[in-house]
Amino acid sequence: VSLAGGFVEVKFKPLSGKEDQAGGVLWRWKDGNNYYVARANALEDNVSLYYTANGRRITIKYVDAPVRANVWHTLRVEFNDKHISVHLDGKHYIDLDDTHIAGPGAVGVWTKADSVTSFDDFSYGTL
Repeated sequence: VSLAGGFVEVKFKPLSGKEDQAGGVLWRWKDGNNYYVARANALEDNVSLYYTANGRRITIKYVDAPVRANVWHTLRVEFNDKHISVHLDGKHYIDLDDTHIAGPGAVGVWTKADSVTSFDDFSYGTL
């Protein structure tokens, strides 16, 4: 699946990890070195938005948000042209414009480091 605009959503449960307890979604995936990712981290109690360009992950924005471990959460990203909106558990946390990764790309789920995370009900589509 390749989307230029639309949404990606997943339920996730952070289970364990000493470095990270995170779950996220990615979109506009061109390859392993170029894509957007939004994630929520139970160790940091925040929601973050990043882009990865040429293999380097760059923080666009992060905000404090309650992310409890061993609890199901819903993370949703809506994206259209340059606009990106990130929601956690139905609450709007990030809303901005960014042009680093343009055009269509794949969508998927994301974790990092030693995160052990369960995922369920992955969905995507156009708005």
